[in-house]
Amino acid sequence: MEGRKAFGWAARDTSGILSPFSFNLRETGAEDVMLKVLYCGVDHTDLHQMRNEIHSTNYPLVPGHEIVGEVVELGSEVKKFRVGDLVGVGCIVGSCGECSPCQSNMEQYCPNIIPTINGTNKDGSFNRGGFSSAMVVHQRFVVRIPENLAPDQAAPLLCAGVTAYSPLKQFMGSNRVLRAGILGLGGVGHLGVIIAKAMGHHVTVISSSDKKRQEALDILGADAFLVSSNAAEMEGAANSLDYILDTVPAFHPLGSYLSLLTVDGKLIVVAAVPKPLQFDAVDLILGKKAIAGSFIGSMDETQEILEFWAEKGLKSFIEVVKMDYVNKAFERMERNDVRFRFVLDVAGSNLE
Repeated sequence: MEGRKAFGWAARDTSGILSPFSFNLRETGAEDVMLKVLYCGVDHTDLHQMRNEIHSTNYPLVPGHEIVGEVVELGSEVKKFRVGDLVGVGCIVGSCGECSPCQSNMEQYCPNIIPTINGTNKDGSFNRGGFSSAMVVHQRFVVRIPENLAPDQAAPLLCAGVTAYSPLKQFMGSNRVLRAGILGLGGVGHLGVIIAKAMGHHVTVISSSDKKRQEALDILGADAFLVSSNAAEMEGAANSLDYILDTVPAFHPLGSYLSLLTVDGKLIVVAAVPKPLQFDAVDLILGKKAIAGSFIGSMDETQEILEFWAEKGLKSFIEVVKMDYVNKAFERMERNDVRFRFVLDVAGSNLE
């Protein structure tokens, strides 16, 4: 059964161009939360989905999976939230609840997850993302925004932030200063630098050119900067890093980055790359090195990163724009012309 009308911006075809779109929300079920969308982050995965570059996109597609909103309606069985609460919704809005990952609070690895965008709910209704006026979401997939965290600051943490935080958690509490590499300095990468520094790690930013050096060192507080296209710099940094968080969402051979890892070092891939990545097995064998993957984060970890951010007084570097600028924002994002994350002021935009 369909509920009230909502407004948003949607892609209609593989051009990925967004334009105004109206749709009906599903009815608020007993365990559902209806929220008025206030802010929504702009993520590279949105662009992949808008262009049908990963999975099979169902059009019209309303993107957006870094959503901060205000609770406006509650189902009869919702006890953890109240009307007026500031809440967040990330990358997934459903899972089976019965498999081993779901039972282990790792529901992001459930084989039957329901993504926030381009997903179908159990009742057959089609999901619309946060580039819209309102959403209805099961309470299990809603998190609370801490009181001392600004809503626009919180938005990037709901995907980009937890995508970096989830794999970096394993390195917390080390009895020595770990030497971290952050590959790529976009939305996920800049948050990875901030998180790793807040954990006490020595952080080297790895980028393909020198143009982000000052931003990495002076703005984000990284300890070192490495240009991957500079053979001498790369050779000088060989075998020096305990781990690398690979946030680059485009094709890149892995061999030169594996050479930077020390024995037992780990390269963690978190970006959705449309083409297969390549490496030489010898690069792993001769250093007991590992390539791992990590997908977003659990609901518990999503709440943790919000609390972590608020407790440590950390700052997301964002550019807030209105919805009528969103196509331009995606163009700039593709050119890496944003420092470092676009956030849409959805409630302050004319969506119709």
